[in-house]
Formats: sequence, C-alpha cells, structure tokens
Amino acid sequence: MSFFSLNRTPDAAIAESPAAAETEVHPTRPAPVVDESAAADQTVTFEELGVARDLVAALNERGITSPFPVQVLTIPDALAGRDVCGKAKTGSGKTLAFGLPLLMGTTTAKKRRPVSIVLVPTRELANQVADELAPLAEARGLWITAIYGGVSMSRQINALRSGVDLIVATPGRLNDLLERGEMSVADVRFVVLDEADQMADMGFLPQVERILKQIDGNPQTLLFSATLDGAVGELVRKYQHNPATHEVESDTQSVDSLEQRFIGVSTDDRLEVAAKICAGATRALVFVRTTHGADRIARQLAATGLRTQAIHGRLSQSKRERALAAFSDGESPVLVATNVAARGLHVDGIDVVIHFDPPEDHKVYLHRSGRTARAGEEGMVVTLVLPEQMRDIAQIQKDAGLDLAIVSMKPDDKRLLDLAAWDAPAGLVWPTGGGSSQGGSGRRPAPRGASGRPAGRGAVRAVSHGDHEGSRRDREPAVAFSRRRRP
Repeated sequence: MSFFSLNRTPDAAIAESPAAAETEVHPTRPAPVVDESAAADQTVTFEELGVARDLVAALNERGITSPFPVQVLTIPDALAGRDVCGKAKTGSGKTLAFGLPLLMGTTTAKKRRPVSIVLVPTRELANQVADELAPLAEARGLWITAIYGGVSMSRQINALRSGVDLIVATPGRLNDLLERGEMSVADVRFVVLDEADQMADMGFLPQVERILKQIDGNPQTLLFSATLDGAVGELVRKYQHNPATHEVESDTQSVDSLEQRFIGVSTDDRLEVAAKICAGATRALVFVRTTHGADRIARQLAATGLRTQAIHGRLSQSKRERALAAFSDGESPVLVATNVAARGLHVDGIDVVIHFDPPEDHKVYLHRSGRTARAGEEGMVVTLVLPEQMRDIAQIQKDAGLDLAIVSMKPDDKRLLDLAAWDAPAGLVWPTGGGSSQGGSGRRPAPRGASGRPAGRGAVRAVSHGDHEGSRRDREPAVAFSRRRRP
C-alpha cells in the first residue's frame, strides 16, 4: 500500500506556467496522427512545452530531462485548456502526459471535494500513478491519494474528511464513496480517464459514466487509451468537447520491437520448458488464465528452485503489494500473473514475458507482451502452444500481423538456453514428429475438445465460473486509501 505524507502548506501558492495562464482554447483543427519515431526526433524540453519551473526542477531531480513523444504531443493542448484524447501504448509516458498539466491546474480542495480525479482500471495502476505523481505533487504543496480495493474504507473516509486535492481511483470504489455521501465531485475541474480501453474491457464504463454525470459544468477531460474505437469512442463523443486528438502509432511497433518465439510443447513438458526459460531470465513475467492456475504454476515453478510469486484478483491487497515489491526489487525474479491483476503493471527490467496460457485475442497478446521491451530496452516474448491451441494461436497471429512458425521443443532442447540466438522461422506451420525438438512443417491437425469433436475458437479456454479470472468477483475493485490525515 502506497503511503503519501506530503508536508503541506495550507496557503501554498500554485505557480502558473505562462502557457497555462489565460490561454484561449485552440480553434478546431484536424487531429494529427504522429509516428512515435518522428515525434522522438523533435528536440523539445519540458520548459518549451510550458511546464512550470518547479515541476521541471522536480523532474530533473528524478533524472527526467527529455519528454516522451506522447508528452510532446499532448501537454501543450492540455495546458491550453483543451480536452485531450490520446492514443498510445502502455509505458509510453502517458502518466506524465496527463499528470503535469493536471498538477499545474489543481488547487487546494475543500474537505471531501477534490479538484481533480484520475480514473484507472486496477488498484495496481492506481498505486503506480499515485507513486509517480507524488513527488511532483509535493513540489506543489498538493495532497494526492490512491483509492482502490483491499483495505479499510474508514481510513479512506478519514482522509477525504481531512481534504485531498487529487484522487487516483478505481471507478467502483469511487462510486461507493459517492453513494455513501462521503465525497462530492461538485468541485471537480479536471478528469483523467487512463487506460480507458482496459476499463471498457473490464466492464467499468457504466461506473465511469455514473461518475462523470455527477460532475457539474464542463470539466477539462483528458482521455488516454490504446484504442479509441467502440465504447471508448462513445466516451469521447459524450464527455469530451472538441478534443485535441493525438495518436502515437503503437501496435506495429509493440510487436516489431520484440523478439518473439512460439514454442510447441506437450502438456507434460510445458512447465519444465517454462522453468528453463525463466531460469535464464533476469526477471520473467508468466501469464496464466485463472487465479487457481496462477497459484498452482507459481508453486510448481518454485519447486524447481525458482524464487516465484503469484499475483491475481483473489489475493488480498497486502499480499499483492508484497508480491509486486518482491518482483520489482528482484527478490523474486519470477512473477506468475493473471490478465486482470497485470493490467497497468509497470515494472522496468522485465526481459522475458511468457504466455503460459494463450491470450484471449491479439489485443491481450499485445498488452501482455508490452510488459517487456519498455523504454527502449530489449525484450523477449514466448508463447507456449499446446496442440489443441493451434487454431487460437493462428488467429491471434493473423490479427496481430505476425507470421511466425511454431517450433516444437523438449525441455532438453539447447535452444532454450538462448532463445534470441536463433531466428524465428516465418510461416505458421504445425510441427511434425510428435513434439520433436527439431521442429519442422507438415499438415496442421484440427484441434479437438474433450468430447473429440473439433473445437472452435475459444473452446480450449472454457473454465468454470468460479475459476475464471474475469468473473465479477475479480473484476470489481474494492476500496482502499493510502494516506495520512492533513495537518
């Protein structure tokens, strides 16, 4: 649990940037779609973007001196008072892209009436956003807290009664507090919707809309998402006014910048193959489908001598935080995670991502895979493929724009010692030889379900309701508060 105790001066002056003061909204203009590499060529400083000097100094103290492309594109419009709609991948620098303008516009709030709110899909992301913004908020004399599930609601209520200027929250719990009358959004002037596509996927948009409908007037709204279509596009139409839309190309980049391997395994060999790959990694993130599967695979990997932690929606918040801290610090270099628990998981230095269970679709594949190769680092993504999963993997590759062979391997295959040393062959083919370590090509058998009938897409993913990570119990964040009372 993050804990922020920022020494606040009640009458702290909020310095305004020249770019933010008395600036009229830009006239309507076409929304630019910018390639990240092109934006990266621009030599721009935070000062030139209009960021206030005290925040620039705080950034410099943390070694952050050059803005990322998404920050170059969106910060000027946000400081000018425009609604901003940003499309960019996870890990592209979105937190500072919305956080810096947000902090420059946030002022001292009344008790239980925050000025700014950031809505995020998961408690992990709530903590990480608050952690990243906390030193900057301290530089401005602002109070910030993360609200999410897993700890006492009374602590959160006490903090709100003391006064919080900026809240980073999951939608479900924020609605609970509003319904209890413990806070009001009547004074909210700035709203951020972070990872809006993930909130849509997790079924949180009705809760998001319930919050937005209670906000008086027309708050400045900044929306960031990996996709802007479907339900997210409806949010943009309903709750943003003439937004400045910026797109940093991401999907192709997110796969082309990674080393990717698809390895055919048998049911008996899958765990041992995964263990061999994890043993050669500095930090490995292993994705599984269910909460029970996460616990089981973590125990089995630990039995091979690997220091392993599991993280999923049914763990208490304290256990989730301990597992994540152990992984981040390198104490446990292997983390087994479910999709829901890993949404918003930002840990640097993950050199291998393993899809132990296949992702549901290409979007999940890209999201999982994006946990590695962050900030220009190298990364490896390995998908383990059982024979009956071939059809699903073929569709995922097609949708993701991939054309890579599935190469079968046994646990004693020497190629597992250095997956980056051999080139991934092209052409999605079925390995022959009954799991031969040499791979090969041949006819692709139709995958079959337990009944012996051909299985359609998704058939191999069928699990009981109580075991599925996407069940309502797992998808509904509870509440938590993470800060001491205001003096």
